[in-house]
Amino acid sequence: MLNRSFLLLLIPMFFAIPAFSQLFDGKTQWAASLEQLVSSVNPGTILFLGENHGLTSHKDQQVAILNGLRSKGLKVSVGLEFINYTDQAYVDQYRSNQIDEAQFLSSIKWGGIGFEFYREQLLFPIIKFGEKSLGLNLPRAVSSKISKQGLASLSEDELKMLPPDFHLGRGSYKTRFMDAAGAHCKVPENCFAAQSAWDDTMAWQAVQFIEKNPEQVLVIVVGEFHVQYGGGTPNRILARRPATNIVTLSQVWAEGMTEGEIAESLLPSPLEGPRADYIWISRP
Repeated sequence: MLNRSFLLLLIPMFFAIPAFSQLFDGKTQWAASLEQLVSSVNPGTILFLGENHGLTSHKDQQVAILNGLRSKGLKVSVGLEFINYTDQAYVDQYRSNQIDEAQFLSSIKWGGIGFEFYREQLLFPIIKFGEKSLGLNLPRAVSSKISKQGLASLSEDELKMLPPDFHLGRGSYKTRFMDAAGAHCKVPENCFAAQSAWDDTMAWQAVQFIEKNPEQVLVIVVGEFHVQYGGGTPNRILARRPATNIVTLSQVWAEGMTEGEIAESLLPSPLEGPRADYIWISRP
């Protein structure tokens, strides 16, 4: 295990060039390679790509990983946080050219982040190989209602959209969430319940898929916070299916970070352990 002072000696050497991208092993903090990451993925694995939304560098890194998995001969399906599981029919219609992109985006009510950051990942799976692109998330109207009014406000039909045996996230995850977002919520407990519903729904959908398709790899593109320290969606997957092989990648956008902050981001949490199996640091 590298100590912090040794990391600080290494980081300037890596970050001396203007355009930077470096992959690290999250357990040792040593520089790693894409080949190492790909070699850790086998059929039946769920691979998390935690990202900062809307960054070209993160999109390019995701595509590089997908191509690496393909080169290994793996069958690869992709799950996306931004698409509701209730909109799966539209995903299938778009990928099979039954509807065009404009119709697809209108049907799923895509908004905010440009679709150009996710088009390539969504279209990567090959239909004739049985690979899928999946909507994983709870409808936003439901998660929004939870964050504003709490779980008790949900109607019977809305409750049916939650995963079976729904649970809130673990305590250490809640602590980090409250530190990061609690001050921005009118009722922090409701916000965490919405976050947990988001995580557990994605976990439920992912587990269902990998149980039906154990010969495939499921790559999940999701916000960085859901992946960090395995505390969000990965934790809920293991609660639902303990034997699942999970590999996590934390994509860190380091623009504006000092060398010390970058080094700090690589270190494990004393409470929760490594930030991820792999950490990909990039900045302009």
